[in-house]
Amino acid sequence: MARRFTSAGHRLVGPGDLADLYVFNSCTVTHIAARKSRQVIRQMRRANPQAKVVVTGCYAELSPSEVQALGVDLIVSNNQKDNLPELLAEAGLLQDADPLPAVDAPPFMLLADGHTRAFVKVQDGCDNHCTFCIVTVARGAGRSRPVAEVIAEINRLVEGGYQEVVLSGVHLGSYGHDGGDRRGLPRLVQTILAETDLSRLRLSSLEPWDLREDFFDLWQNERLLPHLHLPLQSGCDATLRRMARHISQAQFSRLVEAARAAIPDLSVTTDIIVGFPGETEAEFADSLAFARQMAFAKLHIFRYSRREGTAAARMKGQVSAPVAQARSRQMHALNAELERSFRRKFVGRTMPVLWENSESFGFGLQWSGLTNNYARVVTQTDSQANLRNKILDTNLVGLTPAALRGHLLPHSP
Repeated sequence: MARRFTSAGHRLVGPGDLADLYVFNSCTVTHIAARKSRQVIRQMRRANPQAKVVVTGCYAELSPSEVQALGVDLIVSNNQKDNLPELLAEAGLLQDADPLPAVDAPPFMLLADGHTRAFVKVQDGCDNHCTFCIVTVARGAGRSRPVAEVIAEINRLVEGGYQEVVLSGVHLGSYGHDGGDRRGLPRLVQTILAETDLSRLRLSSLEPWDLREDFFDLWQNERLLPHLHLPLQSGCDATLRRMARHISQAQFSRLVEAARAAIPDLSVTTDIIVGFPGETEAEFADSLAFARQMAFAKLHIFRYSRREGTAAARMKGQVSAPVAQARSRQMHALNAELERSFRRKFVGRTMPVLWENSESFGFGLQWSGLTNNYARVVTQTDSQANLRNKILDTNLVGLTPAALRGHLLPHSP
């Protein structure tokens, strides 16, 4: 969205700065997300009462009357939000844009908020029917962007200075399926690598049942980064069946084993839900043990959120909040162990790091960046150094509580 507005000549302002127009892409995946969405909308309205406030996203899609009651100027549905600048102009909510940059200027400049990775949405909607998920209702059926359109956007991003692109989608692994191409995502990845000069390509979340073992042959090209996010949701087969997840412990384990055999230094991250309806102590223990066995690089942990309109909301055996919280704490403790263990494997190695942002630290700066396999690295430099958006070979010399500690190699390319 930000790139669409800047390409049309509008100017983005930083966090805390007054704006003439606020656009909020809302979320309702959990009841907490819905509550936070309402809080953000109120904050936007208070920040500048004269500004226009536009809300889109899943909370606006499913609860438009609640959003309208907060005093917003326009609600934009999910299937229209890709055309926001045009829609807002037609509604008279956009002031005249600043003059566009000179013809020779890159059409997409690096955003002022410090992002060095560009997220390119290539797919929307979902045809899965996981019993806990409201997103299928909010986003509709799966649909894919044309390959040529994706390639053109990535080439503009490269021209604008981006080094890394993350392909994203609600159900990314189904890319092309709506057009009858069951191998749409591998073909898209191959085309991007062949028809762009992008330095680093990363894939976002992929449902494990969408992948065949030959999918991992794509990683013979080192520009495709060794990181896979494979949402598991539970490590217990009984719970997975109630969730309507098309995977079992054994199938997931075989898939990850094949991926690790094919992709050196692979980072595998996942999502885990605790407190799903009917989850017994034994089922939770099974899930916890399987997560430990899989040695994930990171767990994204969610307490089950009851969402009206989903099958899980009607299930018996709803888990109490205190029990779910206790299970969440246990899973978070395991995650801390797994993250440290994963990072520790790379101490003593030299790896490329894309440096992102810095903060003042003593008499210099502390920079933060990501290795190709999605490990966070920090390093200290003098106050004049500017590492932002540079990919530099870095010695990984130790651990901090939340990252690897790195030293830049002399004369890094």
